[in-house]
Amino acid sequence: MGYKDYKIGDILNVTVTGIQPYGVFAALDEETQGLIHISEVKHGYVENLKELFEIGEEIEVMILDIDEFDGRISLSLRSLQKTKHHPFSNRNKNPRYGKQTGIGFETLEKKLPLWIDVALNRIEEKYEK
Repeated sequence: MGYKDYKIGDILNVTVTGIQPYGVFAALDEETQGLIHISEVKHGYVENLKELFEIGEEIEVMILDIDEFDGRISLSLRSLQKTKHHPFSNRNKNPRYGKQTGIGFETLEKKLPLWIDVALNRIEEKYEK
């Protein structure tokens, strides 16, 4: 099999063949290698890939990209992991979003006087306490 036998989004088991500071090389089959870049290993910070992987280990990955020009295949473990929370899940819980501006978009010219009033009121409230 070659890189043309695979497609983006395929989920498959691969064998770790090499570990570098920037990523993990894995064999998809006898002829085809792919790379799991360090940013695609897991959500969050990864300090040392050698602590997470061993050569010869089998892992499940998703194909992220196939460069048809040079035959490189980009793999991901992170795509198969569920996130603990969405990065913007707390956005609407923060009172500064939407509270002072209302719903919808308006020009800066229209909103600036309102923003100035809100800021001045906050300053006055802070010093009244």
